[in-house]
Amino acid sequence: MLRILALLALIPAAALRAEVMAVPAPGPHEAELVIYSSLDARLARPLIEGFQTENPGIAVRYEDLLANEIRERIVAESDAGGTTADFAFSSGMDLQMKLANDGYARPVSLPAAAHWPDWANWRETAFALTFEPGVLIYHRPSFPEGPPQSRLALMRWLKQAGPAVQGRVGTYDITRSAVGYLFVAQDDEHFSDIWAVLQAMGAAGLQTFPTSQDIIDRVADGRLLIGYNILGSYAADQARLHPDLGYVLLRDYTVVVSRVALVPRAAARPDLGERFLGFLLSRSGQEILARKLRLPAVSLEVSDANSARSMQAALGDQLRPVNVSPGLLVYLDQAKRRRLIRRWHEALNSR
Repeated sequence: MLRILALLALIPAAALRAEVMAVPAPGPHEAELVIYSSLDARLARPLIEGFQTENPGIAVRYEDLLANEIRERIVAESDAGGTTADFAFSSGMDLQMKLANDGYARPVSLPAAAHWPDWANWRETAFALTFEPGVLIYHRPSFPEGPPQSRLALMRWLKQAGPAVQGRVGTYDITRSAVGYLFVAQDDEHFSDIWAVLQAMGAAGLQTFPTSQDIIDRVADGRLLIGYNILGSYAADQARLHPDLGYVLLRDYTVVVSRVALVPRAAARPDLGERFLGFLLSRSGQEILARKLRLPAVSLEVSDANSARSMQAALGDQLRPVNVSPGLLVYLDQAKRRRLIRRWHEALNSR
């Protein structure tokens, strides 16, 4: 209890609105693991339960935060000389990499870490645990002949659809969504005409939102016709529940991002954070990610349809994965960020 009160004293007021899930230990209580994560709490529960099967004495306090809130809290709590979460797991790849590069994460000593793919492991400190494409989601009844299959086809559809599409296209608000910003930054690198596509979206009255679920809910019930650059893991999970929701990997190229995990240097129980990381790197943890959460696994030990191994074999160069490396830090350069966001606003308001 004292630990929780100490943490709350350091938390900015906005972060106190975070969703908190407390999962008691299934066995005699030994300790509490504190996790900061951008993964929806509902999706995280099978991971926590799988971990507790192997560690029945560990209770879990799970805090569902936006990616930028995770970084801000770890920095603030660490710099104040106190403790912070034992484990951090986020789709904000660049923000997690900055934490690691700036010394807010600790290297771990785990057998699985030494054998993790090079692109997904930075100095045994920051690890990509998932392999998630950005997809186009669409309202199935509105596309009897199928949705656009490329960005150029999407741009043509936006220009030809007329009033029916006005206000019914959605994507992330890149000023509030770390993964949304990363997707647009990658688009800018891979596709010279992306700003023309965004101009067409702006002319169609593009709606922007901070989370995947905000967009998915609106496409599923037809308020939006399409959602651009949405995390495919959430789309696949929700498509099982909503028959009117479809998704497609655009054929010109598909950016693949990952959720990056680390153990904060100021963790109160770094041993528990490292134990949880070891579970997520293990075959059993990766299989839960792939099969129950529908988050494609990175581990080469997992080779079913929902894994990096099978996706790369099937789609090859269509996939453009983002490596876990200091190269991600360029997206946090404030001058570059201001330029990208300014260009984003100009494109959306150019009509």
